[in-house]
Amino acid sequence: MFKKILIANDGSEGAFKALDAALRLAHSHKAQAHMICVEETQWIPGSREEVIGDKEIADRKFAEVVAKSEVEAKHHRVKLISHVLVGHPVPAIVDFIERDGFDLLVAGFMGHSALYNRVIGSTTDRLVELAPCAVLIMK
Repeated sequence: MFKKILIANDGSEGAFKALDAALRLAHSHKAQAHMICVEETQWIPGSREEVIGDKEIADRKFAEVVAKSEVEAKHHRVKLISHVLVGHPVPAIVDFIERDGFDLLVAGFMGHSALYNRVIGSTTDRLVELAPCAVLIMK
């Protein structure tokens, strides 16, 4: 059913639950498994060098997440291809899905207060709304 699965991983507990579920699905469906980590930018970069510098910081920040995820993938006997990007998580993930043709996005649920979700919204909610493929949210 699924041929190309993308796992969104921000390093949270929920993200690692999503990783486990996605790796199980990838193994059972013999699907490609990709993981995306997005280092959120809070500003618009002024130069190419600032983007390169942010990418280097993101790579270091997510190095442990990628390493832990690769160990899990080997445990499930799945090849995991990791991608670390810099940007705003929702548009970066949605663009990545559209560009590379994924048919399933798996993400973890991060609970916030009802007030937070009403005022700001959640990344998970926006991914469910905007992703151009099936979405599985793990709690």
